[in-house]
Amino acid sequence: MPRGNMPRQPSRSGRQEGARLAKGALLKGVPLQDTPSSKAATSKNTAARPAAGRALLNTGKTPQAAVLKKKFASGRKDAASRFSTYDPLAPERVRQIIAGLDHLYPEMTCALTHRSAWELLVATILSAQCTDVRVNMVTPVLFEKYPTVQDFAGLEPEQLEPDIRSTGFFRNKSKSVVGAARKVVADFGGNVPQTMEELVSLPGVARKTANVVLGTWFKKNDGVVVDTHVTRISRRLELTKQEDAKKIEEDLMRIIPRERWTDFSHEVIWHGRKLCVARSPKCADCALEKLCHAADKTWSTVEIHSQS
Repeated sequence: MPRGNMPRQPSRSGRQEGARLAKGALLKGVPLQDTPSSKAATSKNTAARPAAGRALLNTGKTPQAAVLKKKFASGRKDAASRFSTYDPLAPERVRQIIAGLDHLYPEMTCALTHRSAWELLVATILSAQCTDVRVNMVTPVLFEKYPTVQDFAGLEPEQLEPDIRSTGFFRNKSKSVVGAARKVVADFGGNVPQTMEELVSLPGVARKTANVVLGTWFKKNDGVVVDTHVTRISRRLELTKQEDAKKIEEDLMRIIPRERWTDFSHEVIWHGRKLCVARSPKCADCALEKLCHAADKTWSTVEIHSQS
């Protein structure tokens, strides 16, 4: 064989042949099979693409980024617009709440049994930190034993304590009842006064008690009775954000028509006893459910609002 024309010997590892085949395949347009090294490179590049895409989107330099930013801004604007249209103190919403309470509790009045302004005043004083049911068990016996305000005025507080012990805080309450009786007899001729200023001058009488007597017995709407039920429910219905009774009363007096102040108080108090109880309120049975967005609802068909 002529010198220099010796054919090349195949590699024992076959590397040259593989390279030759790969080169030929590329020339003919045949795709190469993935090798472990090519797979790793592809995986690495693929993983890098989303990060690179996010970086471009964050810079806002791609058309896709501009579209996404526009949609996002529009969504936020729409959400803000929907939220801004909700006004918990809107007159129409307040009217619907009042109508719902009227439907649930027609012709509802004070739960404390009484036959006179004085008996109502005493019962209201005794109802502090006590249920109306308990007070109604105590007062019939009490008023049979001491029929008139003059009878109470002639007592010493210690004499009254055994009769009202079951209502709780009986020592303070006995002092308030006897003190109020003496002032009514001495300053008002034995008649319970009919103005807020005069009523709150009596021992043991604050605005809540005065509002009960004025609104229930004298039919005077000088304020809104704010007890624990009214506090809880007015906050649940977003009629106030206050926690102080005086400030809650001021908020309610601004949005509830004056002629409804007493009835509204009685109806809300009954609502707090029957359905809108402190724990596990009976939302599924409530006529106000669609108007209530309270965070502690047990069942809801409307959006829940975070507690403020």
